[in-house]
Amino acid sequence: MADPENTIIMETTKGRVVIELRPDLAPKHVERIKTLARQGFYDGIAFHRVIEGFMAQTGCPQGTGTGGSDLPDLQAEFNAEPHVRGVCSMARTNYPHSANSQFFIVFDDARFLDKQYTVWGKVTEGMENVDKIKRGEPVRDPDRIVSMKVAADAA
Repeated sequence: MADPENTIIMETTKGRVVIELRPDLAPKHVERIKTLARQGFYDGIAFHRVIEGFMAQTGCPQGTGTGGSDLPDLQAEFNAEPHVRGVCSMARTNYPHSANSQFFIVFDDARFLDKQYTVWGKVTEGMENVDKIKRGEPVRDPDRIVSMKVAADAA
């Protein structure tokens, strides 16, 4: 594990997923993910939108894709990091500065998203568990994040 302060350990209903955070790409988004993880915000939240060959989206407290945290939306930190398998990026509305708590993990090459969504991390372990997450828009009886912690706190 590179840096425990910049590593997320996400236990899902399909198994463990380890995400390396990229504060070099998106410092404010990384800070938000860590803040919400430390508050327990993500614990129990569903993967509400999961599209085969594309991505698994989570982070909506309503489980519908319409909600976010009580914190203000973030200014976009779009970067040139490519949306390829395992990349974690922020979901948003059509408005660029609307990312809040929802994020997605890319299953496959999704380069058409490059420089339009904020990449903040990458799965370094457990991508096979992400692959097992139940598909759907919306997902019936969805898989969930059981717990999501900053590795530095999980020790």
